[in-house]
Amino acid sequence: MTTINGLIQFLDESPSPWHVAASASQRLASAGFVRCDWTTQWNDVPVKGFVVRGAAIVAWNRGSAPVDAPIRLVGAHTDSPCLKIKPQPDIHLLGWRQLGVEIYGGALLNSWLDRDLGVAGRIELDDATCVDVVVNDSICRVPQLAIHLDRDVNDRGLVLDKQVHMTPVWGSGIGHANQFRDWLADQAAISPTTISSWDLCLFDRTPAALMGADQSLLASGRLDNQVSCWAAVEAITSSSDSSTGLCVIALFDHEEVGSESTTGASGPLLEQTLERLSLAGLATRQQFLSQLASSMCISADNAHAVHPNYVERHEPNHRPMVNHGPVLKINANQRYASSARSAAFLTQLFADAEIPSQTFVSRNNMPCGTTIGPLTATRLGIETVDVGVPQLSMHSARELCGVADPLYLMQALRHWFSI
Repeated sequence: MTTINGLIQFLDESPSPWHVAASASQRLASAGFVRCDWTTQWNDVPVKGFVVRGAAIVAWNRGSAPVDAPIRLVGAHTDSPCLKIKPQPDIHLLGWRQLGVEIYGGALLNSWLDRDLGVAGRIELDDATCVDVVVNDSICRVPQLAIHLDRDVNDRGLVLDKQVHMTPVWGSGIGHANQFRDWLADQAAISPTTISSWDLCLFDRTPAALMGADQSLLASGRLDNQVSCWAAVEAITSSSDSSTGLCVIALFDHEEVGSESTTGASGPLLEQTLERLSLAGLATRQQFLSQLASSMCISADNAHAVHPNYVERHEPNHRPMVNHGPVLKINANQRYASSARSAAFLTQLFADAEIPSQTFVSRNNMPCGTTIGPLTATRLGIETVDVGVPQLSMHSARELCGVADPLYLMQALRHWFSI
């Protein structure tokens, strides 16, 4: 329970990708990892260290392994589908004050209706500094149309227009053009004239919680993919120092929108960090390339548990169940990066760690999602396998998984980092 409570705390502390990076940084620093400056030359690199760029973070533990030892890499992502505040958000219509938002990622839109939403993210200031902010109050709400005005909604299904129907209300009366900016500045205790821009998410204020009569389930926002971020951080900070491998975790931003950014898996962050570590250890370019070729990446991103109300949506022989272990994810069309070789590696790893595992394959008549796995494998040439905690309600404002599976994932990763 102490460990699950740690995950719950991590989830509640991390309402935006910026706060995931901050939560991970705090835990790494408390475990003796030293933060390195991304903009300076790396000469005397700490054995245990990490670097933060935007809302992404890469951490390592070299242990006593040689400079060209194979890399044991765990990749995950800090972002989740949500509603983001537009640069000029103030809308005034028929006595309502509303906030203009942009849909980020493949959000399950109906799940955002009629929820009390807070605001979290980063504010960029005119002096090139920044401020992270969390306003955990009931700031706004996306109200659903009453059934009296939409009589057949339960029969035909809810149809939402992203532009028209997803605009939150956050007050009444007549406002002014910069009302949100002024309010935000007051919340952050800064002058509104110093605000240059922002990256702000709306989030469901309901805290993460154990549920069920047996408390075997965990409900929270952003389980995809903060569960994997938490498991990776816990694993690298609690593992024994390896003498045979360089242990690395990479928590990327922007996975939900394609990963094509300076802090996404398609960007240079991980590759440049690994190369800097190699060069600082006086390895040659040949040694670095050989190191990549002999390495392994576990791409950790949540999986689809079998849904009891929609069993027909799952491939009959591959129906992952909650609390039965993490899920090996396979797709012949390379939406997942798992190969026969990497799948065999993962299966053996879980067996050695005495952790149960399952396998997921999508139906042929249903498109498969993707992860950072194929991107990392393509960019670095590292053998990669996709694995994740099974969950329901993926991309909802509030998701559901089993209590045991995040612990299983963390324990398997910790075992890998310790051997």
